[in-house]
Amino acid sequence: MEKIHVFIVDDQNLFRQSLSLLINSVDEFVLSGDFESGDSFIQKLPDVIENRTYIAIVDIDMPGMNGIELNEILHDQYPQIKVIILSVHINPSLIAQMIHAKASAYLEKNCDKDELIMAIQSVYKTGFYFNKKVLKAIQNNTNNKAFAKTMLDNLPVKLSHREKQIIELVCKEHNNAEMAQKLYLSPRTIEGHRINLLTKTGCRNTAGLVLFAIKYGLFIISK
Repeated sequence: MEKIHVFIVDDQNLFRQSLSLLINSVDEFVLSGDFESGDSFIQKLPDVIENRTYIAIVDIDMPGMNGIELNEILHDQYPQIKVIILSVHINPSLIAQMIHAKASAYLEKNCDKDELIMAIQSVYKTGFYFNKKVLKAIQNNTNNKAFAKTMLDNLPVKLSHREKQIIELVCKEHNNAEMAQKLYLSPRTIEGHRINLLTKTGCRNTAGLVLFAIKYGLFIISK
């Protein structure tokens, strides 16, 4: 079984220790380290990181370097680390800001353990995870000017029928191999379409494509 390596960054000792126990209890996961601050994580990261994909579970509200600042540094210097943001609130504008800054997921800090496990697995597999509550918050906020400002500058864009199919499957969390099977295409062709979509829409990552699809009605979240 392929292992998923996980970092935890949270200033609350009890929460961080409990989360560490949870990660260690899942056979599929490996705890690569837990850190009490963004600053300590960045300082120690060169000594612990290897050439592999990691998941970092990051508290957004920390003294010193907060989760927003840490996320930016990680994606500039360590793109192999995919960030799951934890927050006590579902804030649509903040969600948009974080995903625009390449965060891969946004979860309430009081989510249950099964959802956290699923989010880690999904981010590792597809590059993003949004639950229905987060997606609905984004969808309900698409007319907010602050939100729109975080999105794309060169809209609207013209998408082909195939590109719309691929965006819909991306929103449904299908990976390249699964999309290739459904659309009778090669995984390489699917990857080419995804790269073209990122370029055409101006999105920075797969999660950004999901926000794009919701904002412009290409994917509707059911009640």
